Amino acid sequence: MSNQLHLFEQPLTTRAVAALVKAQGVDALPSAQRRADDARYQEVTCRSALNRTRGMAFRWTLNPYRGCTHACQYCFARRYQSQLEMGAGDQFSSYIFVKANVVAALARELSPRRWTPELVAVGTATDPYQPIEGHYKLTRACLELLDAANTPIGVVTKGPMVVRDADILARMSARGLATVYVSVPTIDPVWERLEPGTAPPLQRLRAVRHLIDAGVRAGVLMSPLVPGFSTQPSRIEATLAAMAELDVPLMGGNVLYLQDGSRDHFLQFLQAEAPHLLEKYARLYVGKYPDKAYASQVKSVLAALRARYAVTRRTPDKDVRHKTDWIADDL
Repeated sequence: MSNQLHLFEQPLTTRAVAALVKAQGVDALPSAQRRADDARYQEVTCRSALNRTRGMAFRWTLNPYRGCTHACQYCFARRYQSQLEMGAGDQFSSYIFVKANVVAALARELSPRRWTPELVAVGTATDPYQPIEGHYKLTRACLELLDAANTPIGVVTKGPMVVRDADILARMSARGLATVYVSVPTIDPVWERLEPGTAPPLQRLRAVRHLIDAGVRAGVLMSPLVPGFSTQPSRIEATLAAMAELDVPLMGGNVLYLQDGSRDHFLQFLQAEAPHLLEKYARLYVGKYPDKAYASQVKSVLAALRARYAVTRRTPDKDVRHKTDWIADDL
């Protein structure tokens, strides 16, 4: 009992969360607040704000939150919930962990004595502009620190709330220090089944236009293209046509891959929503990546249509001092 009380006396770390959930289940989280979106939010402390990666186009990531109410069925980050002794299904989107001390931790790590500016990828695991950011404003506070430290960033989001921070992002873009990728895989109504907690795709496209008008280097990421849902040429074309109407660039796109952990959840989603696709997926995804010939065909369609609608990637007006394009554009 004394060990349990000890957890209540100190801010929870993710390690403490995992121990508590393993012993007593998610209902034992001491201060998880339920909000209007019906998710529960638990504040935690982090040992570091920046996380080092290996084998990626960047060495550092920043994620102020863990878990995401966007609830994208295909999200690869669902698998990380297992580290907290939680499931990759609904618990990923209904229990959100807020790194309450992330700004203070980042300030320490960006100290000139400790930090040499290099690319930081923001929003690699969970969306930095999911709705709770409107309450905590952790992402904005982190951007202010990164701006002051002349640190280049690449931001990925599905949240139109990113326009709130256009002032900071424009300052950074002017110095070649920022690129914002807004994820819009499709504008087809099928998006509601795949991304039930996100803002409508056209709203996201308008956010890109707003950012560009404000001086932010921004564009659209059509990833992931989900076989059987958003890979049809007509749906790809409709999305590119909407982008062309708003004059926003496509900065990349790729076909869904199914990582261990999140793969099980997605296949359960297919069983419930599109069981006729299960056999096709079994052939298409022998491993985590789709069949190479199929992926190449989809990307060829995307590349051809991008050229037709002239929504190609813009190059900066001046040399980008630091590389911020960490998502390969091989279309």
